[in-house]
Amino acid sequence: MKNGRIAIPSNGEGGLDGTRSGHFGHCDVFTFIDVEDGKIKNVSTISNQEHVQGGCMVPVNLLSEHKVDVLVVGGIGMRPLMGFRQVGIDVYYEAERAEIRPVVEDLIAGKLSLIDNNQVCGGGQTGPM
Repeated sequence: MKNGRIAIPSNGEGGLDGTRSGHFGHCDVFTFIDVEDGKIKNVSTISNQEHVQGGCMVPVNLLSEHKVDVLVVGGIGMRPLMGFRQVGIDVYYEAERAEIRPVVEDLIAGKLSLIDNNQVCGGGQTGPM
């Protein structure tokens, strides 16, 4: 990734040296990393908004309004994933590491993959998706 804004669901205060939240919808904040020419130019955070069951489009709209290009998650449900795809935000999957900085560096280096439908969390659905 050469240019754009990355969003990482984060715990507590977030930031580049913070830790990632396991599931994007329940994070405390989103850490935004602005990338220009393959380099980190700016880091900022925004509080996640509360959303009730079934309100998974709240974070989709929030990140879309903040011009996010890429989201990296360790877990996401199918409904919000489809929402991100509809608004043109690419969703990448990385569930191994808790630290934000190495995940961002790997994304910039092209080492992460887009999430596959079989990596999606079940959420509240029953039966096959």
